[in-house]
Amino acid sequence: MAGPDVVLVAAWIGALAGPVLCFLLVRRLLRSRRIFPGWSVAVVVAIGWALGVWAFLVEPATLAVRHVTVESGSWRGPPLRIGIISDTHVAAPHTDVARIERLVARMNAERPDVVVLLGDYAGGHEPASVRAAPEASEILRGVEAFRELSSQLGTHAVLGNHDSWFDDAAIAAALGRADVTVLDNMATRIARPGGAFWIAGLADMHSPREGPRVGATLGEVTDTAPVIVLTHWPDPFREVPHGVALTLAGHTHCGQVNLPVLGRLVHASSASERWPCGLYDEGGRKLFVTGGVGVSILPVRFRAPPEIVVLTLKRPTRSP
Repeated sequence: MAGPDVVLVAAWIGALAGPVLCFLLVRRLLRSRRIFPGWSVAVVVAIGWALGVWAFLVEPATLAVRHVTVESGSWRGPPLRIGIISDTHVAAPHTDVARIERLVARMNAERPDVVVLLGDYAGGHEPASVRAAPEASEILRGVEAFRELSSQLGTHAVLGNHDSWFDDAAIAAALGRADVTVLDNMATRIARPGGAFWIAGLADMHSPREGPRVGATLGEVTDTAPVIVLTHWPDPFREVPHGVALTLAGHTHCGQVNLPVLGRLVHASSASERWPCGLYDEGGRKLFVTGGVGVSILPVRFRAPPEIVVLTLKRPTRSP
């Protein structure tokens, strides 16, 4: 049993046993006429128990549909509704193939114009060669479930670090079987009424072949149509030039745990600390970072709920 699974089992044991142990402890204190300590312990334990149950068992299993509007001075043509899915981490706690099928249905109900997948489809850190066959199969079936995504302009994807560690070639092949276009340091032109646009996808920073090549990938853009950059990590955004309409990233999980006052204590990369979650405007350069769906390291989310995103990209609204 993997470490995250052990933690999840412990969380279930705590959820079931916690109220009983609290009751026994408080009853003992009250019987010894220590009324104030007894009720104080009850309140503290109840709060801790409720927060633990929420963070380890409830919130990671939820799914929010986040709607965002981004105005970009580099965008032309009618607004574009982009469905964004990232960090599904199939075979990690809380995510199986059935959950992917449900979130695909939720995304289809939003009727996006185009769907983008931002990497980390595989859960865990081990290569496919050492995984049990059922686990490896589950990951690939989770990827192939994206076949049911429906949008007028198709589904386009990049790979993430967990995919590189697992078997990026196998993940890319599964995406291909799901009719998903994988953009590994590649750009593709999307034609649509009202004006074409480009999607430029960057390679994973842990790719066994080559890392993200921002300049070379944008060099494949052959006309003046607006460009959307896809990257698993927010880190390559440092190199994205002005003139790109929007950069989309995942990887951060919005910190996965976002404590009141203390904020996010863990950052998945150096850029994840600067751009952990949401929309950023760096002198007109636009970046949106989604918290994604799954979990990594620990099976916990707190004030960082799993999400899929429907982002509307449009030209700035002109003042009257």
